[in-house]
Amino acid sequence: MNYTFLGKNNDIVYIQSKDVLIYDAQSALDLIMTVIYEKDCSKIILDKHAICEEFFILSSGVAGEVLQKFSNYFTKLAIIGDFSKYTSKPLHDFIYECNKGNNIFFVSNLEEAVRMIEAAR
Repeated sequence: MNYTFLGKNNDIVYIQSKDVLIYDAQSALDLIMTVIYEKDCSKIILDKHAICEEFFILSSGVAGEVLQKFSNYFTKLAIIGDFSKYTSKPLHDFIYECNKGNNIFFVSNLEEAVRMIEAAR
């Protein structure tokens, strides 16, 4: 797992990993705590492949449990990837609503991830 600091104030951590890092609420909490305490940061960017596929099946409940941890610990998250392959209207609606908020973002590239997190309140 590699960490890169990004943003105008170097206060966003981009985590690059070939492995799945988030597969349930506990793994999300472990990642959040690692970043907060080791990197002193509460803004995270991850590539989509670092999150288990069950996350993108809303009926599994994984997305809700995972994103609740990010919300509870006041940690912003941007997920980079191509989400067009998913045909679920509820998932597309969920992504749309998240992107209108200030905590969780689904974006297509790193530059957009940094821009969305920096613009969030």
